[in-house]
Amino acid sequence: MLFILMTAMVSGMRKMMMYGKKYGGADPQLIEGDVFRMMISVPEFGDNPAVVPEIERVTPEVTPEVRLLTVLTGEMTRQQLQVALTLRDDEHFRKAYLLPALEAALIEMTIPDKPKSSKQKYRLTEKGKKILEDVE
Repeated sequence: MLFILMTAMVSGMRKMMMYGKKYGGADPQLIEGDVFRMMISVPEFGDNPAVVPEIERVTPEVTPEVRLLTVLTGEMTRQQLQVALTLRDDEHFRKAYLLPALEAALIEMTIPDKPKSSKQKYRLTEKGKKILEDVE
C-alpha cells in the first residue's frame, strides 16, 4: 500500500524537492509517522522551527491501477472496464491500467490458464480490496 501511494506522489515530490531547495536553501524534511509531513524551510521566517510551515497530509494522485479498482465490481470483462473508465484506446488501457494492476496482484484473471480467452474476466484480489478500502 505504502509503495503504491509513494509511487503516486513521486512527480509532485520531485517538484517540491526541487523548489524547496531552490527557494528555501535546503531540501525539505520528509517525516513519516501516523501522518505524513513535509517541513520546508522558508528563509523569511529564519531557522525558528515554531514557524516552519508544515503540510499535514499530502493527497496522492490517483494512479491508473487504483482508478481501475474503483470501477471494478464483481467480475468484469476488459471491455466493461474500459467503458466504466471511459477509455477508448485498447492499447493504452492494457499498458497503463490492466497490466500494472495484474503485475501488482491487485486484480486477477478468472481464467488464468487462458489469458486471451474471449470469456476472460477480471476481479479484485484480497490485496486489491485492502487498497481500495484504504483509498476510500
